[in-house]
Amino acid sequence: MQDQENQPSQNPEVEQAEEQTTPVEAPAMSDLEAQLSATEAKLAEMHDAFMRAKAEGENIRRRAQEDVAKAHKFAVESFAEAMVPVKDSLEMALKVDNPTLESLKEGVEMTLKQLNSAFERNRLIEVMPAVGDKLDPNKHQAVAMVPAEQEANTVVTVLQKGYMIADRLLRPAIVTAAQPK
Repeated sequence: MQDQENQPSQNPEVEQAEEQTTPVEAPAMSDLEAQLSATEAKLAEMHDAFMRAKAEGENIRRRAQEDVAKAHKFAVESFAEAMVPVKDSLEMALKVDNPTLESLKEGVEMTLKQLNSAFERNRLIEVMPAVGDKLDPNKHQAVAMVPAEQEANTVVTVLQKGYMIADRLLRPAIVTAAQPK
């Protein structure tokens, strides 16, 4: 066995590979270690950037939720401010000791003007179709079809006004519509 250890190997390629890997292997390991430490540093930097971006995203989400909650809480504030004078006018009308029909009518008309002004400021718009207007199922609710001398599916009478807030329907106008002939 000792003879085999001292004897050169019979495969010359293996001998050459062993000779080449030993001197080159040391610098290659230090290069790999340097690459590994550089990659670890880059990974730590990327992880830090990711965590900061994640935290920022959470902060934005939280702030948005708070803004939505505040908007819901105070959305009616403007409308309420506009309605307070209307309530005051109605209460004052009820305090009058000997109201006349004319003074009551005048007070109700003034209060209605205040109410209409409040609706206008808060973009509360009346839906009041004219007789003969085409029935719009997005704004009108037909409760009956009646025979009429006008085109089918048009408004014959308005039973109750509808209302919209900006572009959103609050209550449809209640109408009767013309029957097909």
